[in-house]
Amino acid sequence: MKRILLTGCEGQLGRAFQELAAARPGEAWRFTDKDQLDITSAPALEETLSAFRPQVLINCAAYTAVDRAESEPGPARRLNVDAVAHLAEACQKQGTRLVHYSTDYAYHNGLNRPLREDDPPRPKSVYARTKLAGEEAALSLCDQSLVIRTSWVFSPFGHNFVRTMLRLGAERERLRVVYDQVGTPTYAPDLAGATLALLDLHRPPTGLLNFSNEGVTSWYDFACRIMELARLDCRVEAILSADYPTPARRPPYSLLDKSRFKSLSNYLIPHWHDSLRQCLMRLGAD
Repeated sequence: MKRILLTGCEGQLGRAFQELAAARPGEAWRFTDKDQLDITSAPALEETLSAFRPQVLINCAAYTAVDRAESEPGPARRLNVDAVAHLAEACQKQGTRLVHYSTDYAYHNGLNRPLREDDPPRPKSVYARTKLAGEEAALSLCDQSLVIRTSWVFSPFGHNFVRTMLRLGAERERLRVVYDQVGTPTYAPDLAGATLALLDLHRPPTGLLNFSNEGVTSWYDFACRIMELARLDCRVEAILSADYPTPARRPPYSLLDKSRFKSLSNYLIPHWHDSLRQCLMRLGAD
């Protein structure tokens, strides 16, 4: 029986995996969060891996407070870099496959076409730089590492753009949302499903790989679609990023090229429109 250890089980992606795992009886899953396993502690990780001996470790834990990271670089680095290095080293020792997630923010390279894995990264924020450094740690310290870059993750769980828009749309008559940042929303259950499709391959891939839902949009159009489907009487106004300054710089163009993923797997990637509708149905907002 395949044993899979997952960290960060209470986050958006971790909760999506928990739901999918329930339909995979041939596997033994162990779900951990910071209260069960401190991934910033190398001894704790080695002890857990030695006892459970997983074939696969899926790391869903991360420091994701993008703006707060600008004033908290230490905590961001401990979770996004140091902990990933500990995970990779422990996996290498045990012969465990490591799956780790990164971000479209690592690119931020000024290219205005779908971004490929071999395009140069140009991170512009503390969050993005720590995520890129975490990628490098995973790939250099564990031979069986797969790093998946994704974008604009949303789900029925936790804190994300969709849930924020639903809350604000019910409270306000008008919202201002940037329209000059372009990318693709990614539904956490789709990202989890795509990951499992890769792990089910006879030879699961290693290295760097992009994944998002299909389609392209701006944050403004994303917000408009949410209001439309949720039937909220809230007017969304388009603004420039310069009109909504944030501590951390966001990439203006983050459309991910998924050619490598599609060459490896027959997993049918849903369009973000369809996955958004599923998410809203689960939230009772559609």
